[in-house]
Amino acid sequence: MLNFTHVTEFILLGLTGHQELQVIFFVVFLIVYVITIVGNVGMIILIKVSPQLSSPMYFFLSHLSFVDVWFSTNVTPKMLENLISETKTIPYASCLLQCFFFIDLVHVEIFILDVMAFDPCMAIGNPLLYGSKMSRIVCTRLISFPYIYGFLTSLAATLWTYGLYFCGNIKINHFYCADPPLIKMACAGTYVKEYTVIIVAGINFTYSLTVIIISYLFILIAILRMRSSEGRRKAFSSCGSHLTAVVIFYGTLIFMYLRRPTEESVEQGKMVAVFYTTVIPMIYSLRNKDVKEAMTKVISRICLAK
Repeated sequence: MLNFTHVTEFILLGLTGHQELQVIFFVVFLIVYVITIVGNVGMIILIKVSPQLSSPMYFFLSHLSFVDVWFSTNVTPKMLENLISETKTIPYASCLLQCFFFIDLVHVEIFILDVMAFDPCMAIGNPLLYGSKMSRIVCTRLISFPYIYGFLTSLAATLWTYGLYFCGNIKINHFYCADPPLIKMACAGTYVKEYTVIIVAGINFTYSLTVIIISYLFILIAILRMRSSEGRRKAFSSCGSHLTAVVIFYGTLIFMYLRRPTEESVEQGKMVAVFYTTVIPMIYSLRNKDVKEAMTKVISRICLAK
């Protein structure tokens, strides 16, 4: 007979137990978080007010920035609080809520990345039909799917997490409530949760990666057919930020979620999780050339108006 514990809160062990490193991590991740919020919120506002950023690509990019803001906010503030606080607890309900939003936002982001791979495929491969194929209604339908699918998938996954039982151990070896460490520390109800995580993650990652790979094969073929070297360079450049985000985001998620939870994999996953919770949300806000040019024009207009 297992002695189940009525859990009211968990203890987040965080990235490290060394006090000196905690202070350094707090400063570094606070700076990263501020850059992420300012960069992505600024991008959303810029896309709304700048006429040159009215294309479907930037419509999708504004949604990606919106998701990145919430993705980082779901994890980083609690992590920063725990780095400087002696009590590193998180209530059980808040832990489930963090799990829900994390899984929801991950699925929304991977399918927005899919849509953002499909958009340049249409723009480069069929430029004459791009306007009609990627109308406002089509873009709205394309962007609605990630939000609906992410919500439903996350709701089911969170209910499976709610079915886990614990026997005294309430220390989560992570800086946020993640599925692998929760499964590892649970003493019952893990079978369904463990295998559904691997199966659902495997299906979703495989499907979404397939869409991206096929889209980029068509993009590559279209680019190689271009006669202008300048056109090729511009086409490759426009895909650079997206490819960087795809490689880091999928690589880290696959490394963490497509393995059975063990002490070693949980510890490694904790380090890897830093990249997709803090680094990726900064990529587009720092690397997009057109956005930087639009920002320069907006600032110039403001200065001239004064």
